[in-house]
Amino acid sequence: MEKPRFRAALLRPRYWPTWLVFGIWFLLAQLPYRWQLGLGRVLGRLMLSLAGSRRTIAERNLALCFPHLNANQRKDLLRRNFAANGIAVMETGMAWFRSDDWLRKWFSIEGLEHLRAPVDRGEGVVLLAMHFTTLEIGAQFISMCHTVDGMYRPHKNPVYDYVQRKGRERHGADSQVFQRKDVRGMLRALQQGRAVWYAPDQDYGIRQGVFAPLFGHPAATVTGTSRFARIGRARVVPYVVTRLEEERGYHVKVYPPMEEIPSGDELRDAILVNQFVEARVRDNPAQYMWVHRRFKTRPAGEPDVYEGVRKRKKKRRRPAL
Repeated sequence: MEKPRFRAALLRPRYWPTWLVFGIWFLLAQLPYRWQLGLGRVLGRLMLSLAGSRRTIAERNLALCFPHLNANQRKDLLRRNFAANGIAVMETGMAWFRSDDWLRKWFSIEGLEHLRAPVDRGEGVVLLAMHFTTLEIGAQFISMCHTVDGMYRPHKNPVYDYVQRKGRERHGADSQVFQRKDVRGMLRALQQGRAVWYAPDQDYGIRQGVFAPLFGHPAATVTGTSRFARIGRARVVPYVVTRLEEERGYHVKVYPPMEEIPSGDELRDAILVNQFVEARVRDNPAQYMWVHRRFKTRPAGEPDVYEGVRKRKKKRRRPAL
């Protein structure tokens, strides 16, 4: 995709409220780091009170995945999780609006050689990400250390879309961005020996996936990891970004390649991916995005995990400018 370009149409009056929100977001991102985390926790408490269906989804997910916890323990985990979600909003502002020099003060990285070595040999890398609340700022950290291409879904609001793309792409001048449906573009990049960011840990249905166990329950899991590695002749290299305690910043850990993938068996590969995801989530459950409907697609005869939870209505897409 071509780089995002500013258009005069983005200044139309109907977009002024969006620009106002971004202006406030930009100003908040200039505050000291610890103040931003404090504001994020306050925002998280508001989200917990007002979230409604998202809170219910998180409660159902936690009950399903951590049945050994009692009600008070799950309630505490839910509270900490929403605090992490509130902080993630502030971290997005940091990622999009703060300088590289400022960001570098707040993270350390371990295992970068696992990403560099395959690329240096001319091999592609499927950089396996997970939907932790540090997802946005973590992607910026990794792109500051190594060129990483990404998959991209346009936002319905063109102003939001413009600011989001500018914020995400400014840390990696050599990075490429592909529409989420541009599988050929992603495969071409992998075959050229590039690293491509990919997060397979959401429920995208079963048409291009399989049911693989996650926390002891069947979860619709995309087989893209396996197919990209096989067709793109690429290594699968996972990484995780952890928000440290006591406001000490972040630690980025790049893991060794998952040598077993591709195995030639997409179900086996999906199981391996889910086992890795589950292990990392168990390491730090409060920072995972439990507000997503990870178990919405069910095998025949299985009950709906989110029965009674109000579904968001899809908004009609506005015509192009």
